[in-house]
Amino acid sequence: MADKAKDEAVKETAKKTRKRTPAVAAPAETEVENTVEATEEVAAPVKEKREPSLKESNPEKFLADFNWHNYQEGIDPVDDGKLEEFEKLVTENFVDTLDDEVVEGEVVFLSDRDVIIDINAKSEGVISLNEFRYNPDLKVGDKVEVLIDVREDSTGQLILSHRKARTIMAWDRVNKAHDEATIVNGFVKCRTKGGMIVDVFGIEAFLPGSQIDVKPIRDYDVYVGKTMEFKVVKINHEFKNVVVSHKALIEADIEEQKKEIIGQLEKGQVLEGIVKNITSYGVFVDLGGVDGLVHITDLSWSRINHPNEIVELDQKLNVVILDFDEDKTRIQLGLKQLSAHPWDALGEELKVGDKVKGKVVVIADYGAFIEVAQGVEGLIHVSEMSWSTHLRSAQDFVNVGDEVEAQVLTMDREERKMSLGIKQLTPDPWTDITTKYPVGSRHSGIVRNFTNFGVFVELEEGIDGLIYISDLSWTKKIKHPSEFTNIGDKLDVVVLELDVDGRKLSLGHKQTEENPWDKYETEFGIGTKHTATIDEVVDKGAIINFNDDISAFVPKRHLEKEDGTDVSKGEEAEFQIIEFNKDFKKVVASHMAIHKEEEAKIVKQAAKKAAAQAEESKPTLGDANSALQALKDKMDGKK
Repeated sequence: MADKAKDEAVKETAKKTRKRTPAVAAPAETEVENTVEATEEVAAPVKEKREPSLKESNPEKFLADFNWHNYQEGIDPVDDGKLEEFEKLVTENFVDTLDDEVVEGEVVFLSDRDVIIDINAKSEGVISLNEFRYNPDLKVGDKVEVLIDVREDSTGQLILSHRKARTIMAWDRVNKAHDEATIVNGFVKCRTKGGMIVDVFGIEAFLPGSQIDVKPIRDYDVYVGKTMEFKVVKINHEFKNVVVSHKALIEADIEEQKKEIIGQLEKGQVLEGIVKNITSYGVFVDLGGVDGLVHITDLSWSRINHPNEIVELDQKLNVVILDFDEDKTRIQLGLKQLSAHPWDALGEELKVGDKVKGKVVVIADYGAFIEVAQGVEGLIHVSEMSWSTHLRSAQDFVNVGDEVEAQVLTMDREERKMSLGIKQLTPDPWTDITTKYPVGSRHSGIVRNFTNFGVFVELEEGIDGLIYISDLSWTKKIKHPSEFTNIGDKLDVVVLELDVDGRKLSLGHKQTEENPWDKYETEFGIGTKHTATIDEVVDKGAIINFNDDISAFVPKRHLEKEDGTDVSKGEEAEFQIIEFNKDFKKVVASHMAIHKEEEAKIVKQAAKKAAAQAEESKPTLGDANSALQALKDKMDGKK
């Protein structure tokens, strides 16, 4: 029974190996099959890849030398030792096609559609030629990596996959490159949002834009189609994402250069650099691995609005080191310091009093800066823009970019400062002020500004006068000038006072009209009677308005009517003026005096009569008092 089993094993093995042994001079097919079947059952699956050096130990020689006829007839039986030797040869020389293992094979044949690969298995494998599109130069004899995809198809053909093998090996290589921080080559395929797509070992990896170079990249397209070196910086195994960096390779080299450069830095040292970045406040310059900042004020002796007026990206510059911190991580550079200061080139002939022309470069609330020469500026203070003592903003006189003419007022070459004036180019209007604006003269002016105590009126450029709030109206009680007029309004004024030394004018507006209180003194004199309506009731009385100018106060006790009640708000009644003061514009009226007039007359007559009787009979003081008391009781309604 054992011999029969061995025969069947040898027979089965022969079926699988005869494709690889066409040159063997074997006996009839049935004899080979019986012999191979006897060895198949005892042949263990191959688990280990055969080394190429073992090809010389080929089992075909064993099969060729074997006497199959004698074995089949039982004349020359195969002992167990021979079978074990055969099994060993098969194990050592053939690849086990049951394992999904990447193995190396050799191209043995190329067709229009397929590639035949010898992986040293019991038969050759086939791979579609499409899997080698990336390698148009593939030829017979090339070594390639393959994965056993299908052990055998319906025709008994071994199906291999080069694409899957590349993928498996690529991930192994990528992982190894990441773990060991080794450098890999990659092909930049295309742009994508935020970076580039790079082919690394057949895997599409992401190259962020910030990892392309140490300096900002403005055109990604110049890298498309290039093969570059990278470091694998991140792998996401869950999503099969790979991130690579070219910048990491550059930084390693730059770090060494940076240490060398920083160690040699000295103030005043001139270095060559390349403009790396431009911002609104300055320019970053690459000094060969170390970045320094040229502040906008150190780019040019002249004022500029933006650094791009002076430099552009990637421009080579010579810069001087102005300062750096202790760690030399912040380096302050200068560009303008490499050229002479414009003040040094300013002609000695320029002196105080000279006229200069320049362009307005900066405007502030307090004045304007004028560039009179390249890099040489002078300040025109707002007080030097007009002869007016009422100061305004510099923007009321000039704008940025204006070409102006001015006079040099002061000059300090050591401090490099110059003050200019515009008003000095026109005559001082205060020179003949007493002739043009004598006290009592009438003029028209424009309201320019308010204060709590009055209004500034401009009579002409450089001549301002103040109208105190009390000189705005004869009759109106004004708490703030804005209640009476508006800025820009035209007002007629009279010159009240003139201070030539102090350059001050005191003006009045109400003086342009006749004082209505002069005529009101007669019209609303004490004792005059007028009909009016109570407009407002206050704690101590009421207010009545006789017209737009005259208002009167009625004390509470003078609101009493004849029936003993008070005149109420909105009620019309007759009032008598009991007090009138023109200087203080004070008018006091009474309604009670109207209906008490008769009693007042009686009292007056009694007093007059008593005086006459006293003159005639000279009565005693007690008699006079009795008579007066009687009259008083009558007025009070006593019986």
